Amino acid sequence: MTRRAVLIARSVIYAILTSLPNGKPARRPSSISRALRFFRLFWLTFRLLRPDLFRALRGIWEIKEENYRASFGAESLHKGDSDRKRIKKETKKDMLIPMADMGFSGSTFFRTSDDAYLVKSVPRAFEHDFFKNELLLPYAEHMQKYPTSLLARITDLLERAHMSIGELLGLAPSHHIVMENILHGQDGTSDAASRRKWESWDLKPMSFFYPERDVAGGALTSAATKSKLADEFEGKIKLTKEHAAQLRVMLERDTDFLAANNAVDYSFFLVRISATNAADPSFQLPAESAIPSWRSGILSSDGKEMYKAAILDFFWAKHTFHAKMMTGLVQGYNLIDEQGPMSITAESNEYRQRFMKMCSELVEIEE
Repeated sequence: MTRRAVLIARSVIYAILTSLPNGKPARRPSSISRALRFFRLFWLTFRLLRPDLFRALRGIWEIKEENYRASFGAESLHKGDSDRKRIKKETKKDMLIPMADMGFSGSTFFRTSDDAYLVKSVPRAFEHDFFKNELLLPYAEHMQKYPTSLLARITDLLERAHMSIGELLGLAPSHHIVMENILHGQDGTSDAASRRKWESWDLKPMSFFYPERDVAGGALTSAATKSKLADEFEGKIKLTKEHAAQLRVMLERDTDFLAANNAVDYSFFLVRISATNAADPSFQLPAESAIPSWRSGILSSDGKEMYKAAILDFFWAKHTFHAKMMTGLVQGYNLIDEQGPMSITAESNEYRQRFMKMCSELVEIEE
């Protein structure tokens, strides 16, 4: 890892493992320390926002606290060491592993070494302000009411406790979310795991206006930039009538919640697990749980594949100043070249309708 990634990872782990029950940092810095921390480039002191609320959500999702903390290195802390020394010992084992950039947001991504959780930065103020100030409580109520919801399970929210040069220069993200990793198990080392082929797609309605693709036929944009647009899934999700109906109900319920809170531009993250060699007679899919879910895996109607799914990235609100400014720009462009709305400027109900249409077209029902 680069020094930047190491220090960002350590600061996140330090906050999760040492914060007080109210979420505040365990140590109260001296006046000199408070002055000097403004000059930090990568290490920020974080506080956990609403730790009581996220602790309750983890309980609903049956996440044991000791297991959760162990994912960030708590299981092998050495007695007698200071908190900072203990965190340094654990981060030498790379408890958080950096991942490649996943889009236009400028976010940094890490996964825990046990592959159970992802840490994603939310650097844009209009996104993290919307989530923590407007969506967080409705989100918690929705997840408490519908524990099997397809919305990404966010298990913690970290906010920087001080300003720094690093944040002002865009080097150190001011906010991070921790969420369950739907790809947990992909990096298994067993013989059975090595014979499984994991594929994933981050899907959005492609019927919207995407300047990178649609202005001048995409000639003005590099292939690398266009590759960051939403993926395209050319296959079908093969489901029984029961599982298809279940998916439809869950999507309608979750997207209705998001539309009611004016969220747009969210995506449908789909995982397909199949055999690396279709002729392999010893191939077995992961065992389906007693109560199959879209998080643990749903078997295809022909029994040859397994699917997982979640709704991600629901932090873009149509009513924020940034979104309104983008809407004005797109409307101005449409006076010259009628292309319609972008996914980030569409009305929330229109986005929901196109999203549901996209998901419906992905499904093939066994007759």
